Amino acid sequence: MKNKKLSALRFSILLSLCLCVSAVNLSCSSTPIDPRSVIPADALVYLETRDLGKTIGSVSESAAFAKISKTKPNLAAVNGVKMSVAVTGFETSEKSVNAESSVLNFQPRFVAVVETNAWSWQAASFVENTLGEFINDAYGGGVELTVSPKDGGNYYVWTSQDGRKAYAMLLGSLVFFGNDESSIDKCLAVRRGEADSIAKNPKVTNGDRLAFGYISPDGIAQIANIQAVSLAMETGEDAELKSFVARVLPELLRSSLKEMTWTANQVAEGIEDKYEVSLNPEVIRVLNDTMAAAATNANDLSSFIPSDAGMVTRYDLADAQLAWRSILLTARAQTDAVSGKLLAAFSGSLFEPYAIENAELFLRSVEGSMATVKLDADSDDVAVIASIKNVADVKKSIAKEISFAKPPEKIGDVDVWRSADGDLAAAFAGHIAIIGDAAIVQKCIAANAGGPNMSKSAKFKRADGAAWTSLTADLETPATVGVVLGQPTGEKARQTIVAATQFNQGGMRRTVRSDFGLIGTLMAQFAPENASARN
Repeated sequence: MKNKKLSALRFSILLSLCLCVSAVNLSCSSTPIDPRSVIPADALVYLETRDLGKTIGSVSESAAFAKISKTKPNLAAVNGVKMSVAVTGFETSEKSVNAESSVLNFQPRFVAVVETNAWSWQAASFVENTLGEFINDAYGGGVELTVSPKDGGNYYVWTSQDGRKAYAMLLGSLVFFGNDESSIDKCLAVRRGEADSIAKNPKVTNGDRLAFGYISPDGIAQIANIQAVSLAMETGEDAELKSFVARVLPELLRSSLKEMTWTANQVAEGIEDKYEVSLNPEVIRVLNDTMAAAATNANDLSSFIPSDAGMVTRYDLADAQLAWRSILLTARAQTDAVSGKLLAAFSGSLFEPYAIENAELFLRSVEGSMATVKLDADSDDVAVIASIKNVADVKKSIAKEISFAKPPEKIGDVDVWRSADGDLAAAFAGHIAIIGDAAIVQKCIAANAGGPNMSKSAKFKRADGAAWTSLTADLETPATVGVVLGQPTGEKARQTIVAATQFNQGGMRRTVRSDFGLIGTLMAQFAPENASARN
């Protein structure tokens, strides 16, 4: 049997898209209910759209979508349809790969609630037929359906041959759907007035926006645990390192982060996703000062950055060394003394890919802007470009594989030293240093010498008040979005994602602008697994 997961994301998108062709916006036989009003207050993660048609349609408004799709989706049937999705918990399962290793799967327990604005018989047809067929296919066929009365409506349970289940509840025009029976029961309890709704949470606000999301403190804690375990499993074979990451990372995140909100809006550049992260008061008190953005952008490094770079992050910090120290000291303060010392010891390894051994000495020598460059966003090869005030100290901070005892190689006016194996390089062009992967260093030099660079890129200009700004080239999302929402033209489109991060009195704000936004990323998850290869 083909093993497919029923994820919260996949089903909520399925529900949305199927309603586009199966629901009819007619007067309902019962009073419409706001889906938000039946979501439990203790939901770990909450997502909503107050106008499903507008939200989905926003993804098809960009020039990138016009390039990859011959048509736009007809979403008139779901204009004004409201949908809320809640994650109420996570389940962990372990699958053996071989005798020596296994893979952990984290499955969210979720419920999606949709006010279809349709007659109850139309909603019932959707649940029993369209949704049922999808579940049957996702579970490999042979799914059995049972229907029973419950709370004045119809309750549906689909059971696969291997015992997996999916659930739905139909109350007039209101559809509840989930992969966990207790999640739906929690919503029904809220509807009966037996439990509070998330609508009472002051963080769950109203506004003219495409979509909104909220992660609670408990949600932050559980997601932190999941991320820590996943990261620990990727750290290699060192059992002690795995244990350290799995133990310390959740503690750091839980003690530093409080809660988070997400809002999506349409802007001239496409879609703007804004993430507001509330931090521990002690943490923000330190970071709000030490992570302050530089007052001016005196040293523009954009001419050294190749225009086709896959990922670039520019740092415009008032004091790079102070910012780095504050991160380490804040992290140490959020854990125990022993773990804090180990954390400080491991921190230097973060600079190793840039061929830097002494992070403190290097950052002390930085004056003005600094940027990191990857030619491919998914590659491990990187380089750092920095405006420096002390060449001698920078050379001392660089890995010993690069020897400055021999004369430099000359590329125009640039002095270049390479490691013996040729993999790493350090270049100095006046007060600009370029250090890291040799191929990237060489391409940065060529960019500044007249090659295609980002000096004229409007998207990569510094955002006001941003401590750092990143730019990522994304080819995968446009291809899959074209499959989901349109008729693919076969052409490729590049989505440029620009994210600016700043700190304020409340915490951290990250503003991301792109053609498709997080909404498009969610839609892309619904495309066939081989969509990217076909486009």
